[in-house]
Amino acid sequence: MKIEVLFPEMCNLFGDSSNMKYLQQCLPQAEFVYTSFDSEPAFVTEEVALVYIGAMTERAQQKIADKLQPYQARICQLIDGQKTIFLATGNACEVFFDYMENEDGTRDQGLGVFAGFYAKRDLFHRYNGLVWGTFEDMDIIGFKTQFTMAYGDNENCAFMPVNRGIGLNKQSRLEGVRRGSFYGTYLVGPLLVLNPPFTRYLLGKMGVEQPQLAYPEVVEQAYQQRLAEFKDPKVQYE
Repeated sequence: MKIEVLFPEMCNLFGDSSNMKYLQQCLPQAEFVYTSFDSEPAFVTEEVALVYIGAMTERAQQKIADKLQPYQARICQLIDGQKTIFLATGNACEVFFDYMENEDGTRDQGLGVFAGFYAKRDLFHRYNGLVWGTFEDMDIIGFKTQFTMAYGDNENCAFMPVNRGIGLNKQSRLEGVRRGSFYGTYLVGPLLVLNPPFTRYLLGKMGVEQPQLAYPEVVEQAYQQRLAEFKDPKVQYE
């Protein structure tokens, strides 16, 4: 089984690289390919079970969108055929939108994998908040820290509805995006460490029979404790 981590030298904000460090401990026999920005992604020509891309700076977003543009059709083919899972966390999902709009109205073009979606940047105001949502009957928890708000109709393609916190923007109750085997969420934390049920789900989708997590008792105890805190009505989400 091959797992590809895209551009780790650029997509490594908020400790999200620990998503793959943890997954590697869950799958010690898997081959992890760390693709540098100067290299062609492995998913272009090889069979890859999971492609991961993490949060990055706003300056890096356009570079990465331009880098991946020649492979846009390949990405759509893989996710629509559910041959390869794509997981994007933090603002990485914006690279797959139509565009990212700057404060002056100029736009950085995205890949257009999610047509009709865009992000608006406000680098003078960072949003920080907690999120508790439900993904296929699983409680999902995490954090948001971002300079953007996203827009688009994700009623039929959301990653999950939120119980508390915000969705794509402050007026939305639907978080992230999903298309075929593509999962895009603004949650950081890191996602896979904070949410053992979702990590098991992801391993199952990758074809792992009877998925086993690393440090199961520790991550489950931490998950249940944090979930109880997130459900506490006294907890401030922003």
